[in-house]
Amino acid sequence: MSESSARVMRQRLPNRRAAETFDLEVNGSRYTATISRFPNGEISEVFLSSAKAGSDSDAAARDSAVMASIALQHGVSLECLRRALLRDAHGRPATALGAALDFLAAEGT
Repeated sequence: MSESSARVMRQRLPNRRAAETFDLEVNGSRYTATISRFPNGEISEVFLSSAKAGSDSDAAARDSAVMASIALQHGVSLECLRRALLRDAHGRPATALGAALDFLAAEGT
């Protein structure tokens, strides 16, 4: 299979779209997550930011959300992303992205 035939086309988003925002805490750090959806209701993108703007944890949260958004727009399921992320010994998410995706899964999205 050639590289070009293995590519999945990115699903483009409308320029204007509704968003949902919620706060979460991971390992004592506070984050804000914002998501938007495809017209069919599935999550299309995730934005994350730390309460400590400009910190390393903020940069890591923002970058992980960008990568998750790109994956979602290329057809990777929310559940696949959740299973791939780091968890602690008790199965709890170890990162802000993991906590945000777990929250969304628990909400039935």
